[in-house]
Amino acid sequence: MSSIKHVAIIMDGNGRWANKRLRPRIWGHVRGSAVVSDIVRAADDIGLKALTMYAFSTENWSRPLEEVSTLFRLLKKFLIKEKNRILANNIKFKVIGEIQNLPHETISLIKEMEALTAEATGLKLTFAFNYGGRAEILRAVNAFHLNYPGRPMTENDLNDLMYRPETGDVDLMIRTGGEQRISNFLLWQMAYAEMYFTPTRWPDFTPSEFKKIIEHVSCRERRFGNVCGQSALEHSMEKAETNKSVFIKGANL
Repeated sequence: MSSIKHVAIIMDGNGRWANKRLRPRIWGHVRGSAVVSDIVRAADDIGLKALTMYAFSTENWSRPLEEVSTLFRLLKKFLIKEKNRILANNIKFKVIGEIQNLPHETISLIKEMEALTAEATGLKLTFAFNYGGRAEILRAVNAFHLNYPGRPMTENDLNDLMYRPETGDVDLMIRTGGEQRISNFLLWQMAYAEMYFTPTRWPDFTPSEFKKIIEHVSCRERRFGNVCGQSALEHSMEKAETNKSVFIKGANL
């Protein structure tokens, strides 16, 4: 069984794909939006537990307003177009990020989809929209200290205050378009993630390549700080705590 349960994707290369074809950047985003539906279907078909897709970062506000508006419209179009399929396939949908700046109609569609899929038990599908990893961590820290002033924070405390703690750690982060950076995406959740950077630009990314990447990464030996392969971070952490206790006890004899 694959160790890859949660995949995060940075959908990059739309604008460069369009420019190469002497088209405006927004054309690349429109073409790329169709790929989103294909990859969601593929993730559901192969039994992934969670799929998180970076749709719009807090830094993307610096782009031309026409491009920003197009990204907003594409999110709305996806919610309308894919609603019935998401419901039929038991997918649990959520948008993470500061969505209060989105158009009211889009916010209503998001809230409706989240409510309708709240009890779904299948793929946890997340769109990161107007999202920043640092902002998510700061939000969680501030919320904790507001509710528990003076109490030290634990890793579990911070994890529970992330936008969507139930998706757990990211096992694999894929970035299309050839760039090799994580761009403020899921900084907390990707602490032990495997990384895969493909030169394929997002409009050309296919379910076939997606599945091949997962198969390839599934064959990697993931050690989580250990010297041999581990099936999960929790197993390595348990071993680390045991070894630490034995070492400290021996040192104090």
